Amino acid sequence: MDDFSSISLLSLAMLVGCYVAGTIPLAVNFSEEKLKLITVLGAGLLCGTALAVIIPEGVHALYEEILEGGHHNHEQVGVVEASQSKVEVDGVLSAGEKHEHSHEQLHACIGVSLVLGFVFMLLVDQIGSSHVHSTEDPESARVNSKITTTLGLVVHAAADGVALGAAASTSQTSVQLIVFVAIMLHKAPAAFGLVSFLMHAGLERNRIRKHLLVFALAAPVLAMLTFLGLSQSSKEALSNINATGVAMLFSAGTFLYVATVHVLPEVGGGGGHSHAPPVGGNGGKGLSKVEVCALVLGCLIPLVLSVGHHH
Repeated sequence: MDDFSSISLLSLAMLVGCYVAGTIPLAVNFSEEKLKLITVLGAGLLCGTALAVIIPEGVHALYEEILEGGHHNHEQVGVVEASQSKVEVDGVLSAGEKHEHSHEQLHACIGVSLVLGFVFMLLVDQIGSSHVHSTEDPESARVNSKITTTLGLVVHAAADGVALGAAASTSQTSVQLIVFVAIMLHKAPAAFGLVSFLMHAGLERNRIRKHLLVFALAAPVLAMLTFLGLSQSSKEALSNINATGVAMLFSAGTFLYVATVHVLPEVGGGGGHSHAPPVGGNGGKGLSKVEVCALVLGCLIPLVLSVGHHH
């Protein structure tokens, strides 16, 4: 199966899975404790995926061309030293120095991409929350709160879509599946929580379904756009810096933000800044032993799956 078919199937599965998960609160009463446990596992998977899968893959994608070029240069130097003049040796060595300069540029690019991803989500959060807090009319604030909750989650879903699109463009099936599972375990409880919150806020069921559809569409649409955009840019060779690597590192920054600033404070009862309401609760006493185990398990699963995955 080619990359486009695989990203199309994953996007469709994401859309259907997310929408179905969101309709569950409209149909049945689900245990809050079970939902909280799934959310904790999803948070662990997000952290583990960002740290053990997306960041290493992004770094590898950035350095791949440089490493291959450097290896080629060393071979050239060996051949030239054996048979050619000193002038030609100098020429090959100067090419190696250029690669060293590119190496330093990419080194800076890694940190910049990660930080920009994190800061981007931070700014989106702050703009959304200040918009809600600045309004004085309580009724207006309630309406804005519903819209901002959906908007905030849609932006997070869009960032997840960018991560999946970037993963798909690496042509590594195992990476695509790990990222897909992590996103689904994060998005399904998020869709569930969004619908529960909107129902609690008194929104009509038809409008809730519209909010849910927008949320469900965000990640698949962005995944397809990212995949097509990266494929096109790599074909045209628009930049020396690998766009796939940059996009993956940027999305890793957004993953870390969502997991550490949103999901963990919510489930831990710490009252962290969040669009979505806290799910379940144990009196603000933090995570239970079972939830800590689920969090650690979530962090370790991507690590275990990525061990032995060689390029």
